[in-house]
Amino acid sequence: MLAPSTPSAAPASAFPPASYPIGTPGQPWGPAEVAQWRARQVRQRSYAQDVLAVVDTLRERFDVRSYGEVAYGDDRYALQSIRPRQWAAGRPTVLVTGGVHGYETSGVLGALRFVQEHGERYAERVNWLVAPCVSPWGWERIQRWNHDAIDPNRSFRPGTTVQEPAALLALIAPLQGQFAAHIDLHETTDTDESEYRPAVAARDGKAFVPGTIPDGFYLVDDTENPQPAFQKAVLEAVAKVTHIALPDEKNELIGSPMTEPGVIRYELTAWGLCGSATGARYTTTTEVYPDSARTTPEECIAAQVAAVCAVLDFVLGQQAG
Repeated sequence: MLAPSTPSAAPASAFPPASYPIGTPGQPWGPAEVAQWRARQVRQRSYAQDVLAVVDTLRERFDVRSYGEVAYGDDRYALQSIRPRQWAAGRPTVLVTGGVHGYETSGVLGALRFVQEHGERYAERVNWLVAPCVSPWGWERIQRWNHDAIDPNRSFRPGTTVQEPAALLALIAPLQGQFAAHIDLHETTDTDESEYRPAVAARDGKAFVPGTIPDGFYLVDDTENPQPAFQKAVLEAVAKVTHIALPDEKNELIGSPMTEPGVIRYELTAWGLCGSATGARYTTTTEVYPDSARTTPEECIAAQVAAVCAVLDFVLGQQAG
């Protein structure tokens, strides 16, 4: 998920010097540059095949609902949510989101895997709600931004006109005040440094400052509502599956101070991050590094699933206590 315009944490020399091929250095993009950028985006995978087909297999066991549509020209994507049929008042409610950044593969597949393998185990104890792929246009093009070169994960604000966050906010609006927790599933990839941060700098007319990428799994807590015990519980579960990122020589991860092992904090509401959407007491954003030589795509998915289960277990433990 990247802190905006701040250096991160594996050597900057691992990435080539960035010079983005669109725009004039020092000048923010206008409509022509956005159109030029959009023309470079190629559909590389299928939302219908990768996401909707999997969701269809879950309909017999769970309550699957459409919560809107993302439409860009002739491209139309039905947004799907999944929840238990046993939804009941008095149980803790937990939101699980994946694919807010469409290119972050294990977040989408991890959200779906959780439902497939563990959804029934929690169905009579937790009102879990899963939105597995918030940004389907980005999923198909393996792209961080949406069709309009906007980062959906800087757009979760009241009254937003950005389609992806607006649809999710409408989905959860009837449940506001009920959420105990929200886990938002993300990745930090080498392309964050080689493509997306240079693109952000070019789009905004700013200089690109090379940074680094943490090797391993880490979490993002909320500066305004830190919950260290909650973050620790999630990391302890994930550490059984994959390695946790270590800080750099400044005791930072991706340009932010590490507040506890494997944890940094962002101002979720001020930045318009998805993690601020529910106002839940317990929120976390996962970040796994799929390009690490020490992991595999399957391990990254398993780590996301472990994190979701840990969140639900923690919430249930708090309720029992």
